[in-house]
Amino acid sequence: MNIRNAGVLVTGASRGLGLELSRELAREGAKVVMVARNTRDLDGAVRVVRDDAATSGLGGEAHGLAFDVGDKEAVHRISGAAAALAGDIDVVVHAASTLGPVPMPLLLDTECEDLERVLAVNLVGPFRLTKALAGPMVLRERGLVLFVSSDAAVSAYAGWGAYGISKAAQDHLARSLAAELDPVRFLAVDPGEMDTKMHADAMPDADRTTLARPADVAARLVTLIRTADTFPNGSRVAASDVPGGS
Repeated sequence: MNIRNAGVLVTGASRGLGLELSRELAREGAKVVMVARNTRDLDGAVRVVRDDAATSGLGGEAHGLAFDVGDKEAVHRISGAAAALAGDIDVVVHAASTLGPVPMPLLLDTECEDLERVLAVNLVGPFRLTKALAGPMVLRERGLVLFVSSDAAVSAYAGWGAYGISKAAQDHLARSLAAELDPVRFLAVDPGEMDTKMHADAMPDADRTTLARPADVAARLVTLIRTADTFPNGSRVAASDVPGGS
């Protein structure tokens, strides 16, 4: 996929992997629409991405939309505003995610409302947003929807139940959409353990020196986006298996 001039929507874009991926894509000349809940954090992230895009000279853009992807009422506002800002949306990256309450409780100690919130952000929100954005992709017979997954989607860890359930379902959502909407591409990517606020919230005692830098993972995801057609549709891909850099 040609990234330059592509319309790209990235959720969870105010920090961590979402921010670093937005920076990489804008530097490559993409028109990036960044979605996050916190307006102040998002405004700062957009300024950073715009500054990076300006230095590359490839015409990349960055726009911010302050919405909660777990809010049903926000979905059509996101999709409509994104198209107005960037034109056709060629790539959607579902990077927004929540762990739920931390420290993360065992499943039997998890409140039903907390499970519902995790599913709303990690599964139902991406499903709704994909419904809103994939139709034009089908008509154009091109496009990529990338779901940021986790090893918790395939391995069960005590205390990670709500999050792991949401990510396992998200992986299957990618496979199901691929089976129904080919040639539009749907991939799930496991970024590995990264030095992010989410990881620190989940595992505050982890050795940060052993964790991947979000910027390094973002470079691999740009390669994945560029070469998405080489992977079987619906695949689950480990970011560590994708070459880094341009």
